[in-house]
Amino acid sequence: MADNPKSWKRLLARYEQFLRLEKNLSDNTVAAYMSDLAHLRRRAAEEGVTPRWVSRAMVESLMAEQYDLGHTPRTQARMLSSVKGFFNFLLMEEIIDESPAQFVEGPRIPRELPDVLTPDEVNRLIDAAATHPTNGVRNAAMLEMMYSSGLRVSELTGLCFSDIFADDGYVRVTGKGDKQRLVPMSQAAIDMIREYRDTARPEANSDYVFLNQRRKPLSRVMVFYIIKQAAADAGITREVSPHTLRHSFATHLLAGGASISQVQDMLGHESITTTEIYTHVDVTDTEKTLEESHPLNGGVF
Repeated sequence: MADNPKSWKRLLARYEQFLRLEKNLSDNTVAAYMSDLAHLRRRAAEEGVTPRWVSRAMVESLMAEQYDLGHTPRTQARMLSSVKGFFNFLLMEEIIDESPAQFVEGPRIPRELPDVLTPDEVNRLIDAAATHPTNGVRNAAMLEMMYSSGLRVSELTGLCFSDIFADDGYVRVTGKGDKQRLVPMSQAAIDMIREYRDTARPEANSDYVFLNQRRKPLSRVMVFYIIKQAAADAGITREVSPHTLRHSFATHLLAGGASISQVQDMLGHESITTTEIYTHVDVTDTEKTLEESHPLNGGVF
């Protein structure tokens, strides 16, 4: 039962390779999992055991420690998910016979309803972005694209012209785990991106759509800043982020008559339960026809 540092190092390295190559997880996600497992490794070192001999009591003690440190339920749940994933991998590799984390219960996570903008607020936000003295055309096109196709900020910054099929009205989106999906584009987004390309985009030998003044793709931080500034200029006092536009996209489509499975596909959610949260959002102010509520009118369905 003595602790064997090489055993931990070897198995954690194998698991990290599994996450990258087999599960195709992003670098950030893999780093988060391995950081969580470093806490497990430390706890095991305190008791002098190898991965084979980790007990349920040890996992429960680790989770209790996370609670005592004041970590949020969501952070605690991620920690438990990381630990369970590691031991499930060891089970699959027939290194252990049963998982010590199998019956450890995670914290209850309160279901937070996403904050959404009204259609009028979205229009004001995009109009405000368009008033920027040097980058108004780009900023407005960017926000229209995020809202009308429900893009994550990483999907927006990685968007290329080769992903846009304007004649068909679709964009190819590369989401989490490099999984691709086709999402409808609004005519407004198509027109605004064409205007940006033809009149305001810096000349650059790059396929990326949205560039900064140095002819490099926009960073996530810059996108956050642009949206925050546009919200302030539009007189929107609530906190607005790229995810707010994605939430608004989903909510307005559902309010306008799209099915939850259609919205799930467009958002790129693996589980429909993730999308179902939008069915609980109060849409009193957005219950209009689809054409009124969102740029993707009934024709795309």
